[in-house]
Amino acid sequence: MRSNQTLSRRHFLVRGAVLAAGLPALSSLAEDTVTLPFENGERPLVTYPQKRPLIRLTSRPPQLETPFSVFNEGVLTPNDAFFVRYHLAGSPPSMEQLGADKFRLNIKGAVTTPLTLSLDELKKDFEQAEVVAVNQCSGNSRGFFKPRVQGGQSANGAMGNAKWKGVRLKDVLAKAGLAATAKQAVFNGMDKPLLPGTPDFVKAIDVDQAIEPDLLLAYEMNGEPLPWLNGFPLRLVVPGHYGTYWIKHLNEIQITADQFKGFWMDPAYRIPDDACAAIEPGTKPKHTIPITRFNVRSFLTSVVDGATLKSGRPVTLRGIAFDGGYGITEVAVSDDNGRTWRGADLGKDLGKYSFREWTLPFTPTRAGQLSLRVRATNRLGQSQPMEPLWNPSGYMRNVVETTTVTVA
Repeated sequence: MRSNQTLSRRHFLVRGAVLAAGLPALSSLAEDTVTLPFENGERPLVTYPQKRPLIRLTSRPPQLETPFSVFNEGVLTPNDAFFVRYHLAGSPPSMEQLGADKFRLNIKGAVTTPLTLSLDELKKDFEQAEVVAVNQCSGNSRGFFKPRVQGGQSANGAMGNAKWKGVRLKDVLAKAGLAATAKQAVFNGMDKPLLPGTPDFVKAIDVDQAIEPDLLLAYEMNGEPLPWLNGFPLRLVVPGHYGTYWIKHLNEIQITADQFKGFWMDPAYRIPDDACAAIEPGTKPKHTIPITRFNVRSFLTSVVDGATLKSGRPVTLRGIAFDGGYGITEVAVSDDNGRTWRGADLGKDLGKYSFREWTLPFTPTRAGQLSLRVRATNRLGQSQPMEPLWNPSGYMRNVVETTTVTVA
């Protein structure tokens, strides 16, 4: 079942201040609810600074999901609708802490020249670069897992596609000069734990990956400064990889000569070590590896689950597809629950890391219920499973989605 969010008719006022550190009181804002299509799926729709109403999963730390209808507005996800995901209860840092005039990025460790750079120095001293890329939470769609697993119970809205602008990470590391012993780049941001003993949210990638040209230190998103809740003033962009690596409010890069060992690398954000990152439901994996690159996904966005279509009336089915950076080559649609498939037309290619729009003219000819299914394939021939796969962390769901409609 796809993520169809249904607005309730119930309205009420938000009482008191939002608990997330630094967020102002929202007590005067009207709040609706949505019902996500799985158990215990009722959620509030709330408006945070610089955001339109989003689906709140938690308030401390803020976890805000994009309503699925937004993905039918265009290939780029508007900044005010982009999902928000934090891990630490003290997040996000206040705007006073994040002031661009006070901000500094420190590069240290196994480098020949440690650097301290202001935002202006990043913009002036390095070549600017852009990439259109999807940021997707590792647990996007976790709410659909059966048996259920722990973690934020999101539908399909913990993802978004944007044009990111900044400087290449490899250029900054080149200026610092990587030592011969350099093994990993370790990234930390200005969001900090609220309680002693809580592990700081720190992530690491191999130096070989850090010097790939597509990784950015981004300060703009869709032509505007990063929104506060999406990493202002600087964030790491790791195209094709899950959002766990996209460190927000980035202010420290440490180059290490050893493999970094931190909670958010191990035991957190691990997947079963097999080709499908999946095991038998309810069991535990024997071996795990860090989650890294997206798998193939596709969605129908123009028709919601439970919609009614008119027999004999043409409609244009439209949706999005993406993968971890190899590029989408084909999208196919079935109107008979997967027995037969028709190829869709692919829209403009904004880059191998972007959503790719697809469209298909469709005229329903028989009354009754139809199961519309959409399946994408990338340049490596990778596609999507017809039945959902399972792992104990609720990561990487990419089943062929089904939208059930009634033809009248």
